[in-house]
Amino acid sequence: METKRFKSVDTKWKLILSQANDKPGIMHNCTKDGLMESFIEANKNLDTVQKGLNEYLERKRGNFARFYFLSDGELLEILSQTKEVRRVRSHLRKVFEAIADLEFKPNDDMVAMMSVEGEKIEFTKKVSPTDRNVEFWMGDVEKQMIASVRHVFEEGVNDYAVQPRNDWVISHPGQIVLNASQVYWTNEVEDALNSGAKGGIKAYYQGLIKQLESTVMLVR
Repeated sequence: METKRFKSVDTKWKLILSQANDKPGIMHNCTKDGLMESFIEANKNLDTVQKGLNEYLERKRGNFARFYFLSDGELLEILSQTKEVRRVRSHLRKVFEAIADLEFKPNDDMVAMMSVEGEKIEFTKKVSPTDRNVEFWMGDVEKQMIASVRHVFEEGVNDYAVQPRNDWVISHPGQIVLNASQVYWTNEVEDALNSGAKGGIKAYYQGLIKQLESTVMLVR
């Protein structure tokens, strides 16, 4: 219904402009019978169209709350290109704060996400957009973002115990390095406190200094 109303307004508007273009002149064009009434009716129809459009966008945002991060124009651009799945890439950073791009297979299945810094995390399960509305498959991307980060975090925690620390630092995404190292820091501080050994905390402190110095060398 909104489409029909808009097309009706659009057709009238183009006709009026075409007539004004063919025979310019304020008196000739602005004194036509019914012109003001046509504009008043057009404004009413446009208000109705705008209301219907807002309700439509609100339903889409209700299905996928991250659409609230997008303006109406940006959301309309995504919704109007449902068949062109890869067109959403330009909006990813607004929808997902840390995702700069997705890795696509030839059939448009999404299998990994990339950060602005170029770090890549494989999805634990591919996301297929085939014959689905964008708000639903983007919801699946959100679920995979959470599941995949959880998966590589677990890997990072496990690898910390078996890899040299500097090798470990450069073999995992930054978010995992920051969080997994805090897991071990917390455990090791608790162990030092609970050990009862004299100077346990001081000894652990010296160990942290060595870690820091080796990280400085790695950065250099």
